[in-house]
Amino acid sequence: MIPIAIQQYLRRHRVPFERYAHARAVTAPELVEVLNVPGWRVAKSVIVKANRQPWIVVVPALASVDLRKVRDTLGVHTVRLATEPEFVDHFPGCEAGAEPPFGELYGLPVAVDEALSLNERVLFRAGSHEEALELRFQDFARLEWPLVASFIQPISQERGKQDPYASSLEDSGASA
Repeated sequence: MIPIAIQQYLRRHRVPFERYAHARAVTAPELVEVLNVPGWRVAKSVIVKANRQPWIVVVPALASVDLRKVRDTLGVHTVRLATEPEFVDHFPGCEAGAEPPFGELYGLPVAVDEALSLNERVLFRAGSHEEALELRFQDFARLEWPLVASFIQPISQERGKQDPYASSLEDSGASA
């Protein structure tokens, strides 16, 4: 179930939304499958640490985050994926792995991939592996004022990778 805090946050800011109950889906590809919608309409929140500051980076569900792009866009020295123990306390009432993209509610900055801004409506996880939210992208942008840029790896780089989130990017070091 979507936490009451998220529902109240959206209502308080007059953001219309639709709720979609679905079979349990833990991964982003599973969510796309159970919702039976194109993957580019479903967003996932990826929590990164940029110079020790947690950020919510929101990307299309089937895309991989390019940590080098995140680092360069944010103008920081280090970027890596946050571990679950580092961010789970930021999202009270939410299931681990179902972090919503509402940084204003949780006190975290938000960056969103520009590909999502091309959608009229976007589906998000909202603290639950069994329910999703759909809202207009423009309402999300007005609510969060996210940094919008390109944060995903080109499709050709994604193919053949077992775990695109396995590496971290330190200074000018390894690529993601």
